Amino acid sequence: MIKKILLLDSGKFDKIAMSRICNIDEVNFTVIDKKPFKKYIACWKRSCKGDFMIIELDYGSDRLKVDISKKNLLNIITGKSIEPVLNPEKALLSFIRNPFGRLPISEEIKGKKSFCIVISDITRAAPSKLILETILGELSDCGVKEDFITILIATGLHRPNVGRELESLVGKEIADRYHIVNHNARDRNSCEHIGSTKRGTPVIINKDFINADFKILTGLIEPHFMAGFSGGRKAVCPGISYMDMFKHFHGPEILESEKASAGILDGNPFHEESTEIAKMAGADFIVNVTINKDKEVTGVFSGDLKEAFCAGAKFCMDSSCYLIKEEAEIVITTGGGHPLDATLYQTVKGMVGAMPAVKQGGMIVVAAECSEEIGSKEFVEIIEQEKDLDGFMKKITGKNYFKIDQWEFEELIKARKKAEIYLYSGCLLASAYKIPSSTLKLVKTVDEAIEIGLRKFGKNATISVIPEGPYTIPVMQ
Repeated sequence: MIKKILLLDSGKFDKIAMSRICNIDEVNFTVIDKKPFKKYIACWKRSCKGDFMIIELDYGSDRLKVDISKKNLLNIITGKSIEPVLNPEKALLSFIRNPFGRLPISEEIKGKKSFCIVISDITRAAPSKLILETILGELSDCGVKEDFITILIATGLHRPNVGRELESLVGKEIADRYHIVNHNARDRNSCEHIGSTKRGTPVIINKDFINADFKILTGLIEPHFMAGFSGGRKAVCPGISYMDMFKHFHGPEILESEKASAGILDGNPFHEESTEIAKMAGADFIVNVTINKDKEVTGVFSGDLKEAFCAGAKFCMDSSCYLIKEEAEIVITTGGGHPLDATLYQTVKGMVGAMPAVKQGGMIVVAAECSEEIGSKEFVEIIEQEKDLDGFMKKITGKNYFKIDQWEFEELIKARKKAEIYLYSGCLLASAYKIPSSTLKLVKTVDEAIEIGLRKFGKNATISVIPEGPYTIPVMQ
């Protein structure tokens, strides 16, 4: 079938792209007037919308719509739709009074004088305010005074959360009334050395936590590209660990293991190491939750560090896993939306999470707002300077090289070795950063990346979409 299309300048667009939009085999081009090309695109898409599916991607605090041809679409990879608990406050209270593998918290704290509650930082979607209100209310009912409670923000190597950001994290009332500390992984004086793990990692943990009589970890259980799942022990390692520890548990000896992947706990060296460290640090009680795509609480898991966390991880796996039968040439994914996609650093999770769904030599297209752009100064330096990916891997496996945030670039390289990476980020497009094309390529729209893929793999190339990015785990059947 041949259709004649009248356009301004036949050099400004792509025959494959036009064929895709019009769902025809061949296109004849004739120049006529100076009307904007985009108007034609919009018109043809609307007229052919029956041949396309509109899919919404998590992007910042909003949704980004993309049109995917039905003939190309292989999978829409999503987790199960999980209904929220009817009353999250009541559920939290019920589970801290009836925990996994522990006595009710009111019994556990008897004889304890000082308390440390660890919470996630602003980069996580954990409902910390809700969790804190429940725990603090129960401690108050047990006679614990505010002066004996420290709230410790598990920043890892991230920036501190202060001012309005802190208020949005914990609420104004808690921010005003309680002693709140941002962990500083670069401050050796704020941390205490308590020994070494079996693998030889020196365990140097925040003193506010170590010195407390009763230690509570809070957090969110979700798929994690290194640890299997976030939550539980990760509040300690890396959350409140000293930076010298990172070269061990974030080193290639651990991260190059095939088991250090999303959805895997058994045999995962990262999980094993962080669990050992959290136990050494004396974690007494955890309060973790799971959430759905609307950030609503779907489950509460509190009590023993291992028992409660494993119960939560199983629940998360059941709801996050998506079975696939075939890899696609093109996989469109996301950085997970706000707050996770605030930086390119965090967006790497979406790239790695797409690996099981993409063919070797294929293409991963990532949509991430990156409102805070790339990330730390160390990660910016790595991204801009490291053009030789194989050379970088040789450096980090050597004995005398270590740089903060090298682990995230190492993970990015894993994804890059399997597929080309294209990133759509409105904020990074407007920035002055220079990202080598050997690492990833910026595109002005997701559609632009799709057209590049169709030119490379042919108009019948398969496309899979992961709307929630790293929150979904593709698993080959």
